[in-house]
Formats: sequence, structure tokens, C-alpha cells
Amino acid sequence: MTALRADSLRCSGVIADALASPPLRPPFLPSLERYSRNSADGLFAMTRVYTKSAFVRKQRFRRFSLTYVGCLRIVADVNTLSKGKQATIIRAHVEGNSIRSMERMTGVHRDTIMRLVVRIGQGCAQLLDERIKNVPAKRIQADEIWTYVFKKQARLNTDDHPDMGDQYVFVGMDADTKLVISHLVGKRDAVSAYYFIRDLKDRVQGRPQVTTDGFRPYIGAMEDCFGADVDYAQLVKLYGQPKAASGSRDWYAPVQVTAAIPMRVNGNPDPRYISTSLIERQNLTMRMQMRRFTRLTNAYSKKLENLKAAVALHFAHYNFVRIHQTLRVTPAMAAQLTDHLWGFDELLGAVSNSR
Repeated sequence: MTALRADSLRCSGVIADALASPPLRPPFLPSLERYSRNSADGLFAMTRVYTKSAFVRKQRFRRFSLTYVGCLRIVADVNTLSKGKQATIIRAHVEGNSIRSMERMTGVHRDTIMRLVVRIGQGCAQLLDERIKNVPAKRIQADEIWTYVFKKQARLNTDDHPDMGDQYVFVGMDADTKLVISHLVGKRDAVSAYYFIRDLKDRVQGRPQVTTDGFRPYIGAMEDCFGADVDYAQLVKLYGQPKAASGSRDWYAPVQVTAAIPMRVNGNPDPRYISTSLIERQNLTMRMQMRRFTRLTNAYSKKLENLKAAVALHFAHYNFVRIHQTLRVTPAMAAQLTDHLWGFDELLGAVSNSR
């Protein structure tokens, strides 16, 4: 009886020492999916449990689990920009301002601006995916425009990330309504061409006439995706040496187009509409409205995620918000995808609902 009482006292002493010591707290990574309660004051609250083991020596080791229960409180919507401030930043971004210039104009840190652009851009990508469907396009022009991520292709090392270097934006546009039907950001190869043409095929109805440049992977992609249900032609351009002025350097001189040869590939395309002039003009709009596309500057994308978000934001604004000077309406209104002119507030609201 005395031995049992002594063991009981030793056990109580070990437990008391363990309770008195600070609990063992392993690394804890909160996840939004694990939040099961929302407190009355608008704060997320959940319970977390830490366990510490106590050892008692009698005739062998025995383990007692001592549980410490604490409450984790994470404040929601801390330092969130107002709707007006968000609209101001998005307006400045789609008008071609750089991130640092917006930081100086709005007083918002550039990291916060970039996080907002990525969030809104990802929502715009989903919005375009949901809204741009069953487009009755008769004449489509497609092209790709060059940019780069983090560093140019010539400066890449063997251990650099595959996302770095040259990136191309494939764009397919309705020549009549100026609606950007589909776009894709990727490398200029057969894989990107295939997925771009396949997405373009899924968003149009009827039998369109499609014109691209002389990029050869387009031929196989059009055959795989459209089959015989397309009138397809390529406009092959021949380039010569730039004409530099006497005594000047020709590093940045534009190349000269010496000839443009229309080539029928599939179906019966109308020779009058074998052209890429409108999509080339769209390329100019992209370079003017997105600072990261402007040549001969130090503006470029640091991450591929940022580039994709900026492109999606640009095309959502171009299709639904910006009035085309020739059409006098937005391209989405001309394509009968919407019956009214969108404002920035409606765009941000639609993006929030899409996400």
C-alpha cells in the first residue's frame, strides 16, 4: 500500500511538472479550409491542440498525453484596399502605367498593387472563359506577340526556371467585331499553337475563315482541331534588311517587309479577307496599354503568373469596358455578348462573382 501511494505521488509530481512547463508547439500552418467557425466580431476562430508526453517510471516507462488547447484567431480583411482605391489602380494599370508609377500616384505599395493585379487578372481569366462562348465569327485573324519573363532568352542559364525567357501571347480576334475570342500565353512551339487553336475552336460557332501568319505549327493545329470545317489561309511575309541611315547604328531599326504572299491551306478562303492587319493593330494596342510589353524600357514581367494576369485583365477591359473608336461600342456589345456598356465597378463585381 505504501509503495502504491509512493508511485502515485511520483506520478502526480511528473504530471504537475509537465503542466507547469510550456507546452510543446509544433510548426502550425493554418489553412482556410480548416476554419470551422466564424466569431461574432467577424474574426475567424478555430481550436488548435498541442500534445506533450510525460514519462512515469514504475517498473517500465508509461506515456501520458497532456493536451494544451488554445484558440487561434485570424483577422479577416486586414489592410484591404477600398473599392474606390482598387478601381483607381486597375484603371491606371489598363491605361499602360507601370507598377512603380502607380505606387507614386496612389500611395499604395507596389507589392500590394501587384497582388491586386494578379487577383483581379485571375478573375478576369475566369470571366473570359465563362462569357466568351458561341461567338458567331465569320472572319478570324490570329497572331502571336513576343515578350519575356525575368530575363531574355539569350541570358538564360541551365539552372533557370523554364518559365523564364521568351514568352508569346497567342491572340485570336474577330475581324468584324474586334472581339478577342481567345488568347494563350506560352512558348512559341507546336504545343502552344495546338492548345490555342483548340480553345479558339471551342469558342466559335459555324464555319469561320481564319488567317494566320506563316508559323508552320498552325497548319497541323488547324487540321487537328477544325478538320474540314474551316476556310484557312496563311499570309507569309518576307523580310529584308533594315534601312539604316548613313553613319547610324541599326540595332533598333525595324525590319522591312519586302513581300506578303497569301497561301490557301484548307477550304475556300476569300482572297479579299486574307489579311493580318487588324490583329497586328491589336498587337500595337497591347504594347501601348500594357507597360510590360513596351519595347526599349526596363518594364518586364518578373513572374509568368504576373504576365498571365496582366494579359487577362487587359483583354477583359478591352472586350467589355473600352469603347472601340471605329465600332462606337465595345467589342462584346458588337458581338452581342452583352447589351450594355460595362463600367469598372461592374467589371470588378463580375470578377468577384466569377471567383
